[in-house]
Amino acid sequence: MSRLHSRSSGKASDSEIGGVGRGPATEGGGPRKERAFLVGIETRSRSRKPAGSRIQHGPLTAAAQAARDTSAGMAATKAPDIPDFSAEESLAELRSLAVSAGAEIAGEFLQHRDRPDPATLVGRGKLEEIAGAVASVSADLLLFDHDLTASQQRNIEKLVNTRVIDRTQLILDIFAKHARTREGQWQVELAQLEYMLPRLSGRGIEMSQLGGGIGTRGPGETQLETDRRKIHRRIRHVKEQIENVRRVRAQQRARRESLPVATIALVGYTNAGKSTLFNALTRAAVLESPRMFATLDPTIRSVTLPSRRQALLSDTVGFIRNLPHTLVSAFRATLEEVQRASLVLQVSDASSPLSAEQDAQVAKVLKELEADGKPRLRVMNKIDLLPPKQRESLRDDASRVHVSAAKGVGMSTLLDRIDEMLSEDPLSRVRLRVPQKEGKMLALLEARSRIYSRQYLDGLVELEAEAPESVVRKVREWVVLK
Repeated sequence: MSRLHSRSSGKASDSEIGGVGRGPATEGGGPRKERAFLVGIETRSRSRKPAGSRIQHGPLTAAAQAARDTSAGMAATKAPDIPDFSAEESLAELRSLAVSAGAEIAGEFLQHRDRPDPATLVGRGKLEEIAGAVASVSADLLLFDHDLTASQQRNIEKLVNTRVIDRTQLILDIFAKHARTREGQWQVELAQLEYMLPRLSGRGIEMSQLGGGIGTRGPGETQLETDRRKIHRRIRHVKEQIENVRRVRAQQRARRESLPVATIALVGYTNAGKSTLFNALTRAAVLESPRMFATLDPTIRSVTLPSRRQALLSDTVGFIRNLPHTLVSAFRATLEEVQRASLVLQVSDASSPLSAEQDAQVAKVLKELEADGKPRLRVMNKIDLLPPKQRESLRDDASRVHVSAAKGVGMSTLLDRIDEMLSEDPLSRVRLRVPQKEGKMLALLEARSRIYSRQYLDGLVELEAEAPESVVRKVREWVVLK
C-alpha cells in the first residue's frame, strides 16, 4: 500500500550539486530552489507486537504460565515502551529537514511494506512508479526518509535517473550549510568524509578508470583507489585539527573548573527553542530560527542566578531521531560540554504533539554520550502556543518547569530551580563589619550577594548577607563570628 502526492510542476534542473539547496540561476538572475521529491517507507516490523503478545495455541501448564508471566514482567521492567514516530510523522520531519536545506517540496510518496527490499528499499515496481512521478513534476532530487546502502543508492539512481540522497546525507548537508566557525566546518567535513568513504565504489565509470598521473600513483592503481587514499589522508588531517580543538577546549575547561563556577548545558530536540531560551537567560544574541539545526556552533555565556552566583550556560546542537553516528563522533569535542556539565537542561517543545517521542530520542543520544546520569531539569518550552485551558492546567514540580522563552514566561521560576540544583560555590549567611573606605569589597558584596540588613556606624558598614563561598573568602577578615 502506498500514498503518492505531487506538487505543481516546474522546470527541470541540470544541477550537479552534491547536496541540497540552491539550483541554477533563473531567468531573473537569482538562484532557484532545488525541487525535492520525498519518499517514506513503513515496514510491518515497525508496529509488530512483542513476542509476549503472540497468540498461544493450546493450554499452558501452570509452570509454563508462571514462567511466561515472570518473563513478561522482566521484559516490562527492563524495556519500557519508548514512543516512536509514525511513518507520517517521520515523513513530515523529513519535509522540515528538506526545507531547512533550502529545497522546495515537489511531491511525496509513502509506502507500506512487510520488509525493506534489499536491492531498492521500496521494490522495483514501486520505484518505477516513483520514477514516473519524479519526472512528471521535474524534481531535481529524490530524498529518502531512510538510510540507504551504497548498492541501494546506485540501483535507485539507475532506475529513476535522478540524484538520490538519503536521510543521513540530508542532515550532513544542513550541518555543512549552518557551520560558521572553522571548528564546526571541520566536524561536518569529518562526518561527510566518513559517510562518503564506503560509498565510493561504483559511483560512475570515472571511479574505476586508471589514473594518468605519471609518477604520482602505483602501477595499475585505479581512480577509485586514489580517491580512497585522498579521503583517508584528508580524514587524518581533519581529525588532527579536531584533536587540537579538543586540547584547547580541555585547557579552557580546566581553567573554568579551577574556579567554583558551574556549567549548565542546554540539550533538546532540534527546533525545541534552545537558542531562544539561551538568549532569554543570558541576554545574548544567538541566532534564533524556526528552521532545524539553526544552531550548530557551540556558545557559552555567563548567567547570574537569583543567589547572585555566576554560572556558565552552554548552547549545543539540537538532537534528532536517528542522529547519524558519524555526526555524534565528529561532534564529540563539542558535546563534551554536555558530559562535563554540572546540570543538564533538557528543553522540550510543549506544544508539539510529538514531544514524548522527541524526548525519548534525546534520552537515547544522552545515553550514547554517557551523560544520561547527569542531574537533569526538564524545561517544557513554548507554552504560549498551547490552548488557554491546557496552559492553566500545567504544574511545575521538582524535575519539570514550564516556560515560554519567546514571551519571557517562567524565567524567574526556572532560575530559582537551577539555583537550588547547583552545589558549586555553596551559599552561607554571614554578618560583616566592613570599613566604608573598602569600596571595592562593598561593591563586590552588592553585586554578588543577597543583603538582608545594612547599618552605618563609626565608619563601618554592618551587613547581614548571604554570599557564595568564593565571595566570603575575599571578605573573610571582616566576618563577625556569632
